[in-house]
Amino acid sequence: MKNRILTRIAMLLCLALLLSTVAGLAFAEAKEEPFAQWNADAPALNALIEYVESVTDPDSPDFIPEMDRIAVFDMDGTLMGELYPTYLEYYMLAWRILKDPDCQPDAEMLEVGRLLRDCALDNSFPEDMAMQHAIQAARAYSGMTLNEFSDFVTKILVREVDGFEGMTYAECFFLPMVEVVEYLQDNGFTCYVCSGSDRFICRVFIEGMLEIPYNNIIGMDVQLEATEQGDDEPLNHTFSIGEDVRRTDKLLVKNLKTNKVLQIAQEIGQRPVLSFGNSSGDTSMHNYVIGNNPYKSAAFMLVADDDVRDYGNPEKGESLKEKWAAAGYNVISMRDDWKTIYGENVVKTGEFHWLEELAENRVPVDSEAAGEETGDFQYVMYLGTTDKDTGKPVCTQVDALQKVQELLMARFRGYTVQEAHGGWVGEDDTKYQEYTLVIYLSATTEDAVYAAADELMAAFNQKTVLIQKNPTMTEFYSVR
Repeated sequence: MKNRILTRIAMLLCLALLLSTVAGLAFAEAKEEPFAQWNADAPALNALIEYVESVTDPDSPDFIPEMDRIAVFDMDGTLMGELYPTYLEYYMLAWRILKDPDCQPDAEMLEVGRLLRDCALDNSFPEDMAMQHAIQAARAYSGMTLNEFSDFVTKILVREVDGFEGMTYAECFFLPMVEVVEYLQDNGFTCYVCSGSDRFICRVFIEGMLEIPYNNIIGMDVQLEATEQGDDEPLNHTFSIGEDVRRTDKLLVKNLKTNKVLQIAQEIGQRPVLSFGNSSGDTSMHNYVIGNNPYKSAAFMLVADDDVRDYGNPEKGESLKEKWAAAGYNVISMRDDWKTIYGENVVKTGEFHWLEELAENRVPVDSEAAGEETGDFQYVMYLGTTDKDTGKPVCTQVDALQKVQELLMARFRGYTVQEAHGGWVGEDDTKYQEYTLVIYLSATTEDAVYAAADELMAAFNQKTVLIQKNPTMTEFYSVR
């Protein structure tokens, strides 16, 4: 028995040794193929490999100590796609302003939300769109705790990407660039993201895809505050147990162009040696990295020239390649250098549902623009809750009231609902009684009221609703 046990132990040890050897060989083989998503002859790829081998060789005159191997990456258009049909961050804000029932936009915010929606498909944004977006994003997300904002971002990321099949927003990373980050990290580089997008959006977006810690993510920033701080300055407030941190509407920095340089200097504290970007907003960061650097350095500019697998522009791409090469940057061609962009199962459709998804009937209130648009009318809507086909209540009275309140809150800044009981005589002289909701709406438009009526009739399977339009004088009174 003892000999059999010893023999079995020996066999298991041999098997374990064999498996570990096979695993080691497989691992080594995988290490030899760090760029499976790249074409082997890509000039930028070979320039990167040559650079890394040079600066990581202790015997090389270009050797860089590991603590000084710092690489910075832009995010939108560099690590992930930005043409769906526009920046992910723009889509998030448009949805927040135009569709989110928890957001109550004023006229200024609505105007920006509509610009984000209406100008995306043909890229006809005004020149100052980036700053308009930053200002209104600060306002639209103000009051959210960091966890609430993270939840909001996550709910957007799980949606299917407009213009593609087989990919959610959370998955729209450029797989070849993911390989670049992993390759650099394997060779002792510390990688940072330096994005024009909101720092907290980047944190949520990158989590689970790239092993870049939160403190290595730099982006657009807003002022934060303690939830019980009130009007006190932070120095006059003591953070209490159970308190939280939330966003305010004060924009601190839009992290583009020279702001990227200043933020890198402030947050990292030393000059990176590698820089990756895709647009003119990244040239300042590139020039900071490759200019007057005590170490050998390099900058890489990605060009969106693939119009088959993505929505790039080959003609524009050719002129950009010349421009970026002349500036001293290594050029990455999405079309020529990559075997895949998002993965073989992701298909470009060319079909967008952007305008339909972000269609809205919101009207701002408490502003001069609202008064000019709405006139001074009160709309009263009488909604029955008995199914027109079955003659039975669609749902309980409690559920009916809740359903109506949710719909109205998503469409209007304010409303009043009264519970009532109505009755009428049908064409066959049958007498009907039903639970009825009386809805009062002010500071809105006729189109918005009829749009809400359409949705209510569908929800409660009604043939008609009664709407009254009454001229009135409206005043939001407060103690004088």
